[in-house]
Amino acid sequence: MAESMRGLKRTCRCAELGKENIGQTVTVMGWVQKSRNKGGIVFVDLRDRSGIIQLIFEESSVGSEGFGKAAKLRSEFVAAVTGEVAARSGAVNENLATGEIEIVARDIRILSESETPPFPIEENSRTKDDLRLKYRYLDLRRPDLQRNLMLRSEVTSQVRQFLAGEGFLEIETPALNKSTPEGARDYLVPSRVHPGSFYALPQSPQLFKQLLMCSGYDRYFQVARCFRDEDLRADRQPEFTQIDMELSFVDEEDVMDVNERLLQRIFRLIGVEIELPLPRLTWQEAMDRFGSDKPDTRFGMELRDVTELVRSCGFGVFTGAIENGGSVRGIRAEGQGSMPRKKIDKLVDFAKDFGAKGLAYLCINEDGSYKSSFAKFMTEEELEALVREMEGRPGDLLLFAADKNKVVWDVLGNLRLELAEQMDLLDKNRYQFLWVTEFPLLEYNDELGRYQAMHHPFTMPVEEDLPYLDSDPGRVRARAYDIVLNGTELGGGSVRIHQNDIQEKMFEALGFTKESAYSQFGFLLNAFKYGVPPHAGLAYGLDRLIMLMAKEDSIRDVIAFPKVKDASCLMTEAPGTVDPSQLEELGIGILKGGEE
Repeated sequence: MAESMRGLKRTCRCAELGKENIGQTVTVMGWVQKSRNKGGIVFVDLRDRSGIIQLIFEESSVGSEGFGKAAKLRSEFVAAVTGEVAARSGAVNENLATGEIEIVARDIRILSESETPPFPIEENSRTKDDLRLKYRYLDLRRPDLQRNLMLRSEVTSQVRQFLAGEGFLEIETPALNKSTPEGARDYLVPSRVHPGSFYALPQSPQLFKQLLMCSGYDRYFQVARCFRDEDLRADRQPEFTQIDMELSFVDEEDVMDVNERLLQRIFRLIGVEIELPLPRLTWQEAMDRFGSDKPDTRFGMELRDVTELVRSCGFGVFTGAIENGGSVRGIRAEGQGSMPRKKIDKLVDFAKDFGAKGLAYLCINEDGSYKSSFAKFMTEEELEALVREMEGRPGDLLLFAADKNKVVWDVLGNLRLELAEQMDLLDKNRYQFLWVTEFPLLEYNDELGRYQAMHHPFTMPVEEDLPYLDSDPGRVRARAYDIVLNGTELGGGSVRIHQNDIQEKMFEALGFTKESAYSQFGFLLNAFKYGVPPHAGLAYGLDRLIMLMAKEDSIRDVIAFPKVKDASCLMTEAPGTVDPSQLEELGIGILKGGEE
């Protein structure tokens, strides 16, 4: 039967004690990690969020009643124990922060009993994710997840302190908004008082933070909850958290400066010193060198453009791609020349998943000879020139893709990462930051038959590219910048358009009429009529940031209550059905099999 803690106060957390506390009387409270009854003595490991401490129960110190209670303790019972801190009587446990001490119990209260948990509460759990997420409240007791969430809390606290010190104001923006295009799918919320109308949950606070700049607040930030109805993956959830900011009377350099110093402060929490300024790559250079606009620079294996070298060679796959306006590029996998054919075939299949029609390969044997899928179509001189251009050495594997630039970049960029993982080149203890700048302002959507904003419709073009908005929109660069860490986009931002004539041109390039632009964004465009300062901003994905800092592979391990791949919650069983009366009140009918 559970006991009350009335009249009892916890003096400290379990792992807040050390040798300096020996001789003191303390009261600790927590969960039983494990209990060992040795007959005349009971050893108990008590756990709370700070860690574990060993408790000793002997009848001579705790009394017969207390000893009887201690003997009943099982995994995940909640107990309160008062006793004296003493030097550990047995061997020191070097794996525990409290490994040199123990508490000799004088009193115990069992505050709550527990059924046998469905899985062990331990670090590095091997329990299947679905079971852990069904019992997430138990999973969250595991020390590694608790460390992750405590790190998340500390990072958020440091962000607030730093930005407040830089003159930012924390301002909340609405969660019920108007649905707007040019983004991911919205989560819609039906309105009871406006039948047939819907709110949209915010994908980001973008428009509101620009309005705050129009309102003269100068520097804004928010730790903002955002929602996007899109397919999930390891670093994506339907609801997520952004560190969102906007600044007035600034340019790219100002935004980058404040954010570099913010990152430097945050990463000191995990003992990582970031050297400033951070390196920068233009989008074009990132794509040409790494095949990605979020390149992982912890390793080399950069792309090489060999288009001109093979333009007139005898291999039709190469020459055909070039004649169709494409390119031929390759990567060198150092020391992988002896890779078995079956493994190479798997790489070919991997490349096809990203749009490749195939993958050409050349293995350089240790004796300098070649084993290749295309050598017979080229002269020895052409092969040697290609190997020299790729800086190939005996024992290396060379892989080539030939197609439109977009396909070649996508194929080799992903192949590069796949090989790096196979070759164990992805060191989680290294943190390689960089800025990627000068993105294309627009990208052509073949399905829609028009251009779309690569970031959003309010991104400022590079001034010297403005003339191309009418004649060659795909050539226009944006004053946009992404912060990238170890191949993951941590956040992105841009200088915003604040001139009406440029904003109108941007909407024209995106296929908006003046009427449709005002229908969607009228409240912002009207605000721009009343004096709008030059402004710029950036937003981080907090979940991704913590995932990398904690060296986890999924953001689910740094979010308290995450969703699974189909956007459902295994613990609460959301989403769920609602009472028909609620639907009737909202004027909503559910269609099944085409019938209401």
